Amino acid sequence: MHVLQVVTDTDRRGAQVFATDLGPALTRLGWEVRTVALAEGSVGGLDLPVLGPSRRSPRTLWALRRAMGDVDVVAAHGSTTLPACAIAGVGRRPPFVYRQISESRFWADTPARRARVRASLGRAAGVVALWPGAAEVLTSDFGVPAERITVVPNGVPPSRFPPADGDERVRARRQLGFSPKTPIIAYLGALVPEKGVDVVLRAIGRTSAPATVIVAGEGPERAMLERLAGQVAPGRVQLLGSVDDPRTVLAASDVVVLASRGGDSMPAVLVEAGLVGRPVVATPVEGIVEIVDDGTTGLLVPVDDAAALAQAFDALLADPERRRAMGAAGTRHCRDRYGIDVVAAAWDGVLRAATAPRA
Repeated sequence: MHVLQVVTDTDRRGAQVFATDLGPALTRLGWEVRTVALAEGSVGGLDLPVLGPSRRSPRTLWALRRAMGDVDVVAAHGSTTLPACAIAGVGRRPPFVYRQISESRFWADTPARRARVRASLGRAAGVVALWPGAAEVLTSDFGVPAERITVVPNGVPPSRFPPADGDERVRARRQLGFSPKTPIIAYLGALVPEKGVDVVLRAIGRTSAPATVIVAGEGPERAMLERLAGQVAPGRVQLLGSVDDPRTVLAASDVVVLASRGGDSMPAVLVEAGLVGRPVVATPVEGIVEIVDDGTTGLLVPVDDAAALAQAFDALLADPERRRAMGAAGTRHCRDRYGIDVVAAAWDGVLRAATAPRA
């Protein structure tokens, strides 16, 4: 059977990377998979066919409509792909399954947006939620019948993020230009307000340990964060920009942080950190609580609380044995629950259910 995967653009971000990882895993299960992007990304990094000049242009939607005509089922990954598939698929035979990657209430924050999302969701043959709480919101706030929702968590190939031992930690630090003795906290992701990178910088200025924050990623907040770093933590923040190999940054780190303010359903970077064997400090936002077992694989702190974040950093940086134990627990937890082949087996069931004859 043939499946068309649709992503927003060619940027190397969560939903896009997940789709490119899911494709080979579904192929191993017997599917013929094609993955396309609605438009070029602003940063790029993924080599995918592009359907049109922009995500919502008529040319893009017509190209998507033609592509949908040659497959048995469509998998739409990410918010912009939902209305695109709903519009392009009008009158078309193949059903589409939508993967809800972010927190619906956070992004659909006005009555008009909620109405648009509800209408598009009504056209999907099935909806994949990343964790049970997201499924409940889809039903209670957006009217998706519970029987059309399947919970399938995020997934990452463990082979791409094997655990990093002490020797590799030293090599990764040398590659990035850091001393083996410098305590390092790593953030990997977009530089946007909802990720709370500014809170991380304010927290690092409060830590007792002489730690450095590595910030790997790009986004509209970069200039502001550079200024803030100079004010609250001079000489202790390195903004690397986009990186081709996130595992090097993870391997070099002692702790990985995500101070999310909202909108994150189940960030893959936290799964990647767990697989590599690094403890995580994060906020209890949405599906993050499924990945980070507070006190076992990492620590959870309140949103927008730089003081609590600094205390968590100090507690972990002062206790190497605790970090090792949390990292090992994170590896086991993420490998068993979020390995891409485990997740693909669940997706196989979702796609086959969407193509089954309706009673």
